[in-house]
Amino acid sequence: MNQLKLGLPKGSLEKATIDLFEKAGWRIKPAARNYFPKIDDPELDCSICRPQEMSRYVESGTLDAGITGKDWTMENDSEAVLVCDLVYSKVSNRPTRWVIAVAGDSDIRTLEDLRGKKISTVLVNVTRRFFAERNIAVDIEFSWGATEAKVVSGLADAIVEVTETESTIRAHGLRIIHELMESNTQFIANKQAWNDPWKREKIENIALLLQGALNA
Repeated sequence: MNQLKLGLPKGSLEKATIDLFEKAGWRIKPAARNYFPKIDDPELDCSICRPQEMSRYVESGTLDAGITGKDWTMENDSEAVLVCDLVYSKVSNRPTRWVIAVAGDSDIRTLEDLRGKKISTVLVNVTRRFFAERNIAVDIEFSWGATEAKVVSGLADAIVEVTETESTIRAHGLRIIHELMESNTQFIANKQAWNDPWKREKIENIALLLQGALNA
């Protein structure tokens, strides 16, 4: 039997994705002790993995297709087929925003004011390209978490962080000075899988049903 290796996102998008698949007609039962949930479709072989890694697995062919954020595909500079946009998140059906934020009382007002400053973020490659394109030299540091606190504690002059409602940024007394990019959930496919007639038809059917569920 033909099977499509499908990647589902772990973390904040996991429940929303499982709910979306259920609305589209599939029942997914997460496994308590592993990353291979059961799905009531013998043509699908599901794996759970972090959105930050998904595009690399899809590009390499470890997965035929997967659901991840546009931001992480860009961060990894992965080559994959964009099947469709699926604009949903853990709290809304709106795109998320990656923003540059500084302390509320900071003298930094513009991008140029960040020249020579330290910026903390998990989105290192996208941030580096953004400032390089503008010929603004900055010191970009990878953040292992609690990124907003880096500015508050003086460990960084600014952060690049993702937000939906800005509530966490405001709660830390930070001020947004620029929007780096918008991002949303995307359904992507491996190039070879996309060129396989059976897999492509299966991927397109999944996309059609997921989009229908989102728009219902």
